Amino acid sequence: MTLKPKLYGLVGSPIQHSLSPCMHNAAFSALKIKAKYKLFELKPDQLEAFLHSLKKDNIRGFNVTYPYKEEIIKFLGSKSLPVKEIGAVNTVVVDNFGKLKGFNTDYLGFIAHLKELKLKPKNVALIGAGGAAKAVCFALAKMKIAQLGIYDIDKFKSLSLFKKLNSSFPKIKFDVACRIEDLEIKNKDLLINASPVGMRPGDSCLINANDLHENLFVYDLIYNPPETKLLLLAKDHNLNFSNGLGMLLYQGVFAFKHFSGRPGPVKIMQEALLKGVMRK
Repeated sequence: MTLKPKLYGLVGSPIQHSLSPCMHNAAFSALKIKAKYKLFELKPDQLEAFLHSLKKDNIRGFNVTYPYKEEIIKFLGSKSLPVKEIGAVNTVVVDNFGKLKGFNTDYLGFIAHLKELKLKPKNVALIGAGGAAKAVCFALAKMKIAQLGIYDIDKFKSLSLFKKLNSSFPKIKFDVACRIEDLEIKNKDLLINASPVGMRPGDSCLINANDLHENLFVYDLIYNPPETKLLLLAKDHNLNFSNGLGMLLYQGVFAFKHFSGRPGPVKIMQEALLKGVMRK
């Protein structure tokens, strides 16, 4: 009897733009691991049924993206300490008994990319308060920033995140902005978009050009399109900027270790991502 290949993948919606399969399949191939990584695009009412089918389909692990990074927590059998502190998951491993173990490699990927960019931010403005934003906040707190302003269109989300951060990191000054204008971007050295705004061609630019200044670094977690309207605005004003491809790479490297037990081959995964970007 032929054993089913181990399956891994990405759970979320929408995810057809994702480059994660390129990266992970290149790593599996290079290390001669018999496994495949694919996309599992799920509507909210499909999530629970999918989780019950993992063992049958030999799905041994998966990454989680918008909008399930927080929702998935209630299905976990165990979760890492960072998951407990962050309140969001992006990597799940299915053990031999079918139990789900949750991890967060987003924050590690973000830290690794900022180090690569040689960024040491002190005063940060953040747009978004969802699962990805939570990981970014945790990473920034670990980097010992001085101040962080948070805006989300859902004020309940930003207030909830503010309370959690204020309790966990009392030495950092956290603020909640009711409007993007209240983020006081002119007093910040790093602006981060951790919301999904910018993924669709019809999305407007979140920031007014008047808020930009020469000492501001603009970071958008979105990597497809490679240059969102926010990043194009930064480019037009000769600011330093980056999309989230580096964060995607490094969170994937750390996730691959959870999946396979072997270090993710950074160069191979990076080359696969760059080829994937060209094809998109």
